[in-house]
Formats: sequence, structure tokens, C-alpha cells
Amino acid sequence: MRQNASIRLSMNRSQRAFALTTIAMVAFAANSVLCRLALRSNAIDPVSFTSIRLMSGALMLWMLLRVKHSTKNSSGTWKGALTLFVYAFAFSYAYVHLDTGTGALLLFGAVQMTMLTYGFFKGERMTRLGTAGLLMALGGLVALLLPGASAPPLTSAAIMLISGVAWGAYSILGKGAHDPLATTAGNFLLSIPFMAFSSLPFISTFSANAIGIFCAIASGVLASGLGYAIWYAALRKLSSFRAATVQLSVPVLASITGILVLGESFSIRLALTSFAVLGGIALVLGAKQKTTPVEL
Repeated sequence: MRQNASIRLSMNRSQRAFALTTIAMVAFAANSVLCRLALRSNAIDPVSFTSIRLMSGALMLWMLLRVKHSTKNSSGTWKGALTLFVYAFAFSYAYVHLDTGTGALLLFGAVQMTMLTYGFFKGERMTRLGTAGLLMALGGLVALLLPGASAPPLTSAAIMLISGVAWGAYSILGKGAHDPLATTAGNFLLSIPFMAFSSLPFISTFSANAIGIFCAIASGVLASGLGYAIWYAALRKLSSFRAATVQLSVPVLASITGILVLGESFSIRLALTSFAVLGGIALVLGAKQKTTPVEL
């Protein structure tokens, strides 16, 4: 009787973890889709999109913090806020000229490479299988950026890689956070001064219609604010390996949604390079080693 109850409890926890993880991955992919949807139709400019996204995300996280920790204040660091701002600012500018799937692949690849490089300098070493996977992933990114009819604009690709490096650094800075939700809320709030100062030179270019504002708010409130909170809840029930591996789904989800919802074209080049990058990272994560947990 007790054994059956224990089994049912374990299954319920597994099902809850699966549901939370699925929702979080969809939210992360939705950030790419919402940003691309707003910017490709000129419904909003990149600076306005980033500003609204960060402010609405900060408000949502602050409200979640008040509900969960009525006696706790938000925390955060200026370093965390700066890396969050660089990520979001570069993310928006890159998506002006990048398809959804290509942008997500570049972002995801840069995040993982940043985390793996950090682990290397912290003394972590990979097996031969892990090294082969790393070379495979790097080769896939290089192949994606090589000149050709289906190659992404080099400047936009470089900006997205900067965004990925910044998010990787943000994840590294947040690894030791005692209360991830409070830290994330604090970083969002502290990022607003960076955003406000950086927006000054672009005031004359501000433009937004109802669709652009809606996409920016949805990105901030749902895909960022609620998405991050749900992901933190899922992380408690996932091993580090599973938490890292499950994120391989994000570029795939973003690519499929971009094709189905935004009518973006499918290219053999993107398919092959995606296989190389994601497959290579899967080999790295699957190799027997001490891996650094990666968050996206």
C-alpha cells in the first residue's frame, strides 16, 4: 500500500517536472518568435521593444516575488543587470534581419560555448567524445556563417553571438544565487537604468504600433517573467544533465514556429548546421565529465 502511494507520488512529481519544463522551453522559443514577429513588420523599433520587454518583465517578476516572498525584497547585482541588458539589447537588434530559427541557433550555440569555455578555465576537462562534439558544434556555426545564398547577414549574426555570450555570462553570474527568483527580479529592475541611458541617442527613432507593443509586453511578461519563474521551478526536479540537455529543443521549436507561424523558408543549410551544432553539444553534454549547468 505504502509502496503504491510512493510510486504514484513519484509519477506525479515526474509529470509535473515534465509539464513545467515543456512550458519553459516553449516560453524561451516564444521570445525569438515574438521579437522576430514585431521587428520584421516594423511594428516596433529594437530599442522600444527591449525597453518594454525589460520593464514589463521586471514588473511581472516583482509581482511574483511579492506573492511568493511577502517579506523578501528583490536582490541582484549590477554585473548581472549589465549582462542581462546586453543580452536583451543585442537580441532585439539581431532579429531585425535574422530568421527565427537562425537567430535561436546562433544564440543557443553562443550560450553553450560560453559556458563550456568557462568550465574549461575552471579546470573542467572533456573526454575525446566531448572534444569531438565541441569541434562538431563549432564547425556547424562556422558553416552557418559562411558566405552563400542562405547565409545570415554577418553583422546581425555577430550581434546575436554577442547576445548569446552575454546570456552565458549572466547564467554564470547567477549560478550561486540563493533565491533565483529574487535575484532575477533584482537584475531586471537594475537593468532599467542601463536601458534608459542607452535609449537616449535613439529617441528620434522610437516607433511602435499596437502589435509591436503587444509582442514586447508578451515577451517580457510571459516568455521572460513567467517563463523564467517556471523554469526555476522545473530546475528543482531536474538533474543538471537533464536541465542542460532539454534546452536542445529551443532552437528546434523556434525554427518550426518560425516556418509555420511566420512563413519563414526552410533551408537544407539551416537543417544541416542545426544538426551539427545541436548534435555536437549533445555529445559534449553526454560525455562522462563534470559539466557546468547551462541555463537559457
